[in-house]
Amino acid sequence: MKSKDTPRLHANNLTAQKRRVLIVDDHPLMRQGLAQLINQQPDLAICGEAEDAPQALQQASESKPDAVIVDLSLKGSDGIELIKDLHLQYAQLPILVLSMHDEGLYAERALKAGAWGYIMKQEATNQVLTALRRVLAGEIHVSQAVSSKIVQGMMGGTENSKRSPVERLSDRELDVFCKIGRGAATKEIAAELHLSVKTIETYCAHIKEKLRLQSQRELVQHAITWVIQTER
Repeated sequence: MKSKDTPRLHANNLTAQKRRVLIVDDHPLMRQGLAQLINQQPDLAICGEAEDAPQALQQASESKPDAVIVDLSLKGSDGIELIKDLHLQYAQLPILVLSMHDEGLYAERALKAGAWGYIMKQEATNQVLTALRRVLAGEIHVSQAVSSKIVQGMMGGTENSKRSPVERLSDRELDVFCKIGRGAATKEIAAELHLSVKTIETYCAHIKEKLRLQSQRELVQHAITWVIQTER
């Protein structure tokens, strides 16, 4: 009888040692693929899924994950703002960004918001697991290119002068700029971000000033072109 119980106890101990991961992505197939990949690992297990910021915050509270994988484009939500909220509530919670967005523009923003790592969705699946395990170990994971760019920025190197004007936008301004580029009107953006139309118009004015654009029409055209070049 004693020998029969031992394997079961051993299996339970192994299950208990698995690190719990919460996935936040608005694409069901992406969540399904990630969940399948992670659940196949001997040291990892999925403890919850979410498609937007409110669900993610609720899941984080209920499932107590050891790490969170976050996409920056979420259903009715801004991934950067979600990272800030998670970091504010759970300062020691490792957050790994897995996104289609250009790491050259978004990785540093994500790290400043509280993420511990950034990886592009185009990367091989083994790289995702490597990045996840690194942030779980308390390390920062970014590509060599991003790491070099951050160091150059800290040193005030010549790389700063080569940066796109779009990089001068604040996180909220960049979010508004991208929404304009995807065809959203001012009222739609205001409703989605739970802000007033006047506040969105103020953001647009700041964006035009930073990008040296003369009119709202120029802003829309510039935003559409930028989105097409960077997100499709």
